[in-house]
Amino acid sequence: MMKVCDVLCPDKTRAFANVSLSRNTVANRVCEMATDLKTQLIERAKDFVAYSLAVDETTDATDTAQLAIFIRGVDSNLCVTEEILDIKSMHGTTKGEDIFGNVFQSVTDMKLPWEKLVGLTTDGAPAMCGEKNGLVGRMRSKMREENCAGELTVYHCIIHQESLSAKVLKMDHVMNTVTQTVNFIRAHGLNHRQFQSFLREIDSEFGDMPYHTEVRWLSRGKVLKRHFELREEICQFMDSKGKDCTVLRDEKWKCELAFLADITSHLSALNLQLQGREHIITDMHDAVKAFQVKLRLWETQMHQCNLSHFPCCQVIRNQESATVFPNATFAEKLSALRTEFARRFSDFEAQKSNFELLRNPFAVDVQTAPVEMQMELIELQCNGTLKAKYDTAGPAQFTRFIPEAMPQLRQHAARILSMFGSTYLCEQLFSVMKINKTSHRSRLTDEHLQSILRIFTTQNLTPNINELVAKKRLQVSGSD
Repeated sequence: MMKVCDVLCPDKTRAFANVSLSRNTVANRVCEMATDLKTQLIERAKDFVAYSLAVDETTDATDTAQLAIFIRGVDSNLCVTEEILDIKSMHGTTKGEDIFGNVFQSVTDMKLPWEKLVGLTTDGAPAMCGEKNGLVGRMRSKMREENCAGELTVYHCIIHQESLSAKVLKMDHVMNTVTQTVNFIRAHGLNHRQFQSFLREIDSEFGDMPYHTEVRWLSRGKVLKRHFELREEICQFMDSKGKDCTVLRDEKWKCELAFLADITSHLSALNLQLQGREHIITDMHDAVKAFQVKLRLWETQMHQCNLSHFPCCQVIRNQESATVFPNATFAEKLSALRTEFARRFSDFEAQKSNFELLRNPFAVDVQTAPVEMQMELIELQCNGTLKAKYDTAGPAQFTRFIPEAMPQLRQHAARILSMFGSTYLCEQLFSVMKINKTSHRSRLTDEHLQSILRIFTTQNLTPNINELVAKKRLQVSGSD
């Protein structure tokens, strides 16, 4: 800064020289900005008519458990605020009572009323979802103690559920073989270099083989697809290394690899669709329902050996004998996957009628709606102006046009809009945390880590820099 100042504005050199850039000063200012953001969130939370929490836990580089808590609140104007509520460092046990104690402390510090809490989304771990000693059970007990009228709606992260559903395919033997092959190529530097050189020599379309990491949901699909595309090249390379390739050349195994690559590709596409910020839970539910319908179609087509939506299977079937391709077996696996989806997403399906009231209130049968909303719903459905606004604005924006004379419908909209469908924000936060708290920055204090993460993840709030600067008093040493 000083060198630039000497060139561009030498008359301002003294002003730049008086700026303090010590480590402690920078750290203090980061903490002050984080505190300001927290204060703003407290003020905004006073207007919330409904809010939900997303909670997840992981360990950092020093094996300290970090509990991430996000809040999604809706104010009286039906505007959504999605921000981090708190990050808690847990140096002891991580039982249900420990997690609840930290969540309780965060809710209390933010001065959030318990009666306005409508939803809780977790990663589905026993310490989280236990009905007696877990976070869910203790939260519900606390709400009963506070005499809250509403019931807490609990969800297991929709992205976690989608990832876990794939395990019903029971094709670990295929994935294990692929992983062993990839590890042989990538784990040894010489093998890896020789494999890359081999691909260049044969003018392969691809230059390398990616790693598979279990915690990275999308890596499985990428590895399977690349392994399928390089299956011949991999066999040739393994032969040159004296490795047994009997399994890799087995016709049945190659069919299973093709099927797993195709279905995993479809699952990855759904996973990407569910990721991101500010997703309305009804849209996420629609995406899952659409995938279930697709599974039913694929099952029927697989029985008929129609592989239009399974390109890898189509390639293998054209190369191998048609009698080898086990389409009936794959159809059964698709059926099992569809059944597993229905089982795992039953908690979302139970809220279908409530979702429909937000998604399309004009198509809801009034007789099936809750009694307290029926009169308002009739008035809404008979209002042509509101129907026109719904058609132009869409479900997400239309809620703001619901008149204040319909308080029950507005309250219902606020409840649904406030709900988290996943713990994606928590996972995103953990990725940022691993970048900031590494083995080279392991001495980063809990307070400083929390301040960094709060500033990084803030979305709808901005630090009041002018106010923070105004509170500072310039102290200049020396004489003019």
